[in-house]
Parts: sequence; C-alpha cells; structure tokens
Amino acid sequence: MQKGPRGGKEIYNRRRKELLNKLQGGVAIIPSGQELIRNNDVHYPFRQDSCFYYLTGFIEPESVVILDPSSPNPFTMFVRERDPSREIWDGFRYGIEGAGEYFGPNKVYPISEFHTRLPEIVKNAEKIFYKIGENKEYDQSIFEAMEKARRLKGRSGIGVAALVDVKQIIGEMRLFKTPEEIELLRKATEISAHGHIAAMKVCKPGMFEYEIEAEVEREFRRRGADRLGYTSIVGSGANATVLHYISNSDKMEKDQLLLIDAGAEFGYVTGDITRTFPVNGKFSASQKKFYEAVLTVQKDCINFVKPGGKLPDIHAHAIEGLTDAMVELGLLKGKRKELIESRAFFKYYPHGTSHWLGMDVHDAGLYSLNGEPRKLEKNMCFTVEPGLYVSESDTEAPAEYRGMGVRIEDDVVVTEKGCEVLTKLAPKEISELEGFIGKSV
Repeated sequence: MQKGPRGGKEIYNRRRKELLNKLQGGVAIIPSGQELIRNNDVHYPFRQDSCFYYLTGFIEPESVVILDPSSPNPFTMFVRERDPSREIWDGFRYGIEGAGEYFGPNKVYPISEFHTRLPEIVKNAEKIFYKIGENKEYDQSIFEAMEKARRLKGRSGIGVAALVDVKQIIGEMRLFKTPEEIELLRKATEISAHGHIAAMKVCKPGMFEYEIEAEVEREFRRRGADRLGYTSIVGSGANATVLHYISNSDKMEKDQLLLIDAGAEFGYVTGDITRTFPVNGKFSASQKKFYEAVLTVQKDCINFVKPGGKLPDIHAHAIEGLTDAMVELGLLKGKRKELIESRAFFKYYPHGTSHWLGMDVHDAGLYSLNGEPRKLEKNMCFTVEPGLYVSESDTEAPAEYRGMGVRIEDDVVVTEKGCEVLTKLAPKEISELEGFIGKSV
C-alpha cells in the first residue's frame, strides 16, 4: 500500500498554512468522518470527511486534527494506536509513529487522550473553529472543554470562547481549485464519461435499469474510480421525471428515453454527468424535439459562463430558454415574462441549473457574498444541468410528451475568458448518441 497522503505532503502543508493564517487567534478542531453501522457489526464503506481529508490526506476514522497558529506545535493529530488484533480484521493502521512519519504533524497523540487534553488545548483560544452538529460525541466534548477552559481562567470575567463554523472557511478555500485539483477533476470526469459511454453501448430494449447501472459502475471501477460520487440515477420512461429516482429496477421499453445521472469519484473529487437518450437507439420525432429544446438551452448556458458572471444569471438564462421551449412544445400558453413571473415554468423545470462541484457532488463554498450573488472567478467548478420533466399523469400536457424527462448535465471550470467543459467526452449531440446506443461489440 502507498504510505503517506496521495499526491505527497506538500499540497496538504500548503492548505494547512493557508487555514492557519485565517484562524486569527483561534484554534481549529476538525474530526475525521465516522464509521457507520449498516446492520449488526457490518459497516458501510468508510469515506473520509472531506474537510479532514483536504487538510491531511489521512483516510483513517477515529482521528482529530488540531490547528493552532499560536502554538509552537501548530499541527497536532489524534489517531488510533496500532492494534494487531484489530488489523487482522480491519486492515493496516498508521498508529502514532506512522502518522507522525508520513503526514507531518508536529505532535501526535492517541485518540483515547483527545477528550482529556482538549481543555488545555482550547484554554487560551479566543475562537474555536469547529464543525458543529455533525458528531454529538465531539460536540459534547467541545462544549465541556470550553466551560473547563473558562474555569481555568479563574475570576477573570472572561466568558467562553466564540464558536465558529470552520466549514465555511474551508469551503471558501475548496471553492477555488488548484492546478492539482483540476487535474483530478479532469480524471474523475473522464472516468465518469466512459461510464456513460459504456451504458450507451450496451443499452437495448428489454434490459433492466439495474443492468445499465451495473455497466456504468463497472466501467467506473475498471478505470480506477475510488467509489461513486453519489448514488446513480438510472430512470427510463416516466422514472426520468423523478429527480432523485434511485430504485433503478424497471424493465426498459423500446419507445422510452433513459436518463442516467452518475459520477465517479477519483482522488476525493467527483464527476457529475447526466445524459438522456432513447433506449432503442433512435429518437422519435417527439423525443427529438423535446430533447433538442433542452440541449439548445444547455449549450447556451455553457456559453454564458465567464469570469464576472453569476450562477443566478445562468439559471435565469436557462429559465428563459426553457420557458420558450415549453410554449413551443405546447406545455404552457402565454408570454414568457408572465409565465416566469407567475412561476408557471416551475411545473416542468423545478430545480436549479448549477451547483459547486469538487470533493463533494454538491460542494462547499458560499453562493452569495454580502447578501449578493457572488461573481464567478477563474478555477471555480460547477455543473450546468437544465432539464424538462412532464409527469405521466399531466393531462394538460400534449399526450406525446407525457412521462418524458430530459436532463443534460456537464461539469465546467471557469477559465480566464470562459470555461472548460470537463465532461465533453460524454456524447450529447443526437447524431453522436445514435451512433453509440446499442453498438456494443
């Protein structure tokens, strides 16, 4: 196995130094992710907390990072000790010595000492930066340590330290991707695209959605993905109109569209791609018209991305284009302005157009600054994903579109003058799709 953090120590050293400079008289306490029980003594696969990994590259549970810019030992780790009996069952642990050797902390202690050492750690802190509400055990320890620290100061009149959510600070750091992170995103989105292509090639009427799901995820793993970025959505026919459909259990029919929303995680960053195509490999006239309406808007929105722009403006652009399409398709009647003001469009387009993307599929970072939507800047990464969804039971819609759902989603990173489409490998033009679907060798 690889010893030490993926990508080497330097990137994590740089991130910690940046965060230490932002703490301003405070101490940051960042626990690892938690192991979760599936049933009895069987765990869900462990995935490290994103903020913890971002600062350390350390992938073991039951760990805590302390960052204190005022201390002679600004980077402290609490980790599990080596335990040969448990390592037989659960695998290798770095332990105290390994964590110290490979991950660069100034001090390392056993996790069993965290709660007793914590009051002294926070004693002189003006602020405590911590992720509140994610782990009740640690929450309680933090509150108790804050009170003990107050008592240690005697009759000074000084109250407990201010508690600040560290996620916002780290989230703002994560929002701006470094060259190393962009390269990881390129790899994650490339793997994601190949998963979608693999599904297109094997797709044919009579298959079940779960067979397509298996093909997508097999290709992800075959190409080196660490895990899924999120639960795959594979919805045929009316299932495509359910935004978070994950049952993936129905048999696919020849006259249906199939919507796949799936992304691979690689190096703790994830792709996020949605493609929609006909199960039988050929768009009908109505499917083609419906699909082209969404595709036109999606490509227009991507062309709208540039530094200085704003995500709400991209969303407004999508709403305008999709509302025009709804009128053209006969889903709505009236003028665009009134239909938007009355939110009539929401019936067929009920979600946003974009979200930040990175270590998490809905990634960290503020969407507004000082009460205003923030301007896009170079190296921000996000999705562009307009869609149209007509319920199977919508008797007001033309019959040919009932039960039809289309979403097209790409991942983009802002460049100096526009954006790079990270997911361009995944086909979305009608001629491309029809050239792939069912063409497995």
